[in-house]
Formats: sequence, structure tokens, C-alpha cells
Amino acid sequence: MTIVPALDLFVAGVVLIVAVWTVVARDSSSAVVGFVAYGLLLALVWVRLGAPDVALTEAAIGSGLTGALLIGAAARLRAGESSTSAEHLGGVGRTLVAALATIVAAAIAVALLSLPDPAPSLAPEAAANAGATGLGNPITNVLMAFRAMDTMLEKFVLVIALVGVWSLAPDGAWGGRPRSYHRADPEGALVFLARVLPPLGVVLGIYVLWVSADHPGGAFQGATILAAMWLVVLMAGLGDVPEVGRQQLRLMLVAGPVVFLIVGLGGLLLGGAFLSYPQDWAKPVILAIEFAMILTVAATLALLVAGPPERSAEP
Repeated sequence: MTIVPALDLFVAGVVLIVAVWTVVARDSSSAVVGFVAYGLLLALVWVRLGAPDVALTEAAIGSGLTGALLIGAAARLRAGESSTSAEHLGGVGRTLVAALATIVAAAIAVALLSLPDPAPSLAPEAAANAGATGLGNPITNVLMAFRAMDTMLEKFVLVIALVGVWSLAPDGAWGGRPRSYHRADPEGALVFLARVLPPLGVVLGIYVLWVSADHPGGAFQGATILAAMWLVVLMAGLGDVPEVGRQQLRLMLVAGPVVFLIVGLGGLLLGGAFLSYPQDWAKPVILAIEFAMILTVAATLALLVAGPPERSAEP
């Protein structure tokens, strides 16, 4: 066995160990740390499988954003964790959980083993028509052409999720601002990074979006970088979260879904189908959608991490 397969087996083993640790950890903080490490290891696995787009998404969304949300949730729940730490399942409960997990695993195994060989696939048709959009990146081509409806609905789901978070605000803070971050030491490393990183991060985020037409990247990955830069500034105390009732902010939040929907209806009105692109203009239209989406996704992700409004709107 050469060194590369051996390293792949080692990474696979570490992924399984971290996954088990994340599930069995009793402390929420330990479980969250395990989850973040698990996501980063999965990103490495996707790179080894030749799927850099999926690796970027896993690192940015699966590990980065979700990890940040779980860290915030764990911090809020830590106060009540001690009161529930003594509550454990008895022997009957553990047996039922183990039986249920075994049944689910067996059902998944049966489903996988019963798949036809070769499995049905639309890959040949997708590859044959890939040139119609003018996009060189097959992942972006699939997301924006062959499953454009799913991609559009994802943006609506993000906005609805943010509205759900905002709905947790007390009545007096509705339309106000999320909690303020503490002001870091002006001479500290965080403030230094908050001054140096955002200009570079903004350029990198836009670049990741721009090259996604022909190379690995995408609106989600670029938006996550932009959201991270914004959050760094907030954590350093160099800025404040805008009021959630501000009209400009809400227009930014709906820009991506609205542009996507307008393009879809335009294809329908021009005699084609919903979300069908004019062949000569497919690439610029798709890039316009993605530029609108990066604004929506970046603002939504940052506001999801910031949490619900806790301060009343300024008069």
C-alpha cells in the first residue's frame, strides 16, 4: 500500500472517531467542538474525492456557519445544562434507542443494496447540454440550470429562517438591534485583524463568486467569507449591527430571491419555461443572479449569527 491510500484510510478513521465522539459527548461544548472538527475533516475528504466545490461549502456552511450558531446556542444553554446533566436514560431507554438506530441503519443498508446497477443517472444528459449556459464549472452549471428551482428556494428558506430568529425578539426590541458585542482591546490582535482582514476578505469573497462560472467557487462560499469579515468587525467593536427594521437592510435580504424570481418569470413570459435562460444571455443572467444572491446570503448568514433583536430601535 502506497502512502496516499494509507493517508486516506487514516483520515477516514479519524472522521469516524470524531463523529462517534461528537455523538457520545455529554458536554455541549465538547460536542460542538467535535462537530466543527468533523466538518473540517469532511472538507478534506471532499478534496480527496475531487469535489473542491463541495469541500468549500462544507468548510464554510457545514462547519463554519453552523459551528458558530451551535457555539452561540451552547453558550446560551450552558446555564441550564447542570440541572439536566443528572438526567440519563435507563436501561430500557438505551435499549430502545439502540434498537431504533439498528433498524434505521439496516433500512439504509437494504435501500443501498437494492439500487439497480448501474444506478439511474441524468449525468450524461447534463454533460451533453452543459455548453448551453456558457459556464465552465459543472457544479455551478447544475445548480443554476438543472436544479435552479432548488437553488432559488434555498434563498427563500434562508430568509424565512432569519425571520424565525427575529421572531424570538421581545416585543419591545422588535425592529431594533441584536445584542452588541463587547469592545475588544484597541491594541489587541482582534482589532488588528478586524482592520486588516476585511478588505482582503471582501476581494476574496467576490473573487470566489466571479471564478465560480468556470472554476470551483460559488455565491454561498463567497457570501460566507463576506459574512465572516462583517462578524470580525462586529466582534472587535469597530461597528454595530444595523437595526433589523431598516429598509435598506430588508431590501438587501430579499434582493437574491426577488432577482431569481424575476428571471424565472421572465423565462416563462418569453415563451420558454420557468427559470429558462435565453441561450445567448444565459451566462450574464446567471452571474447577475449570483451577484444578487451573494448580498442576500452574506447579510442573512451574518444576521443569523448575530441573533434576534435584543435592543430597542433608536428614536
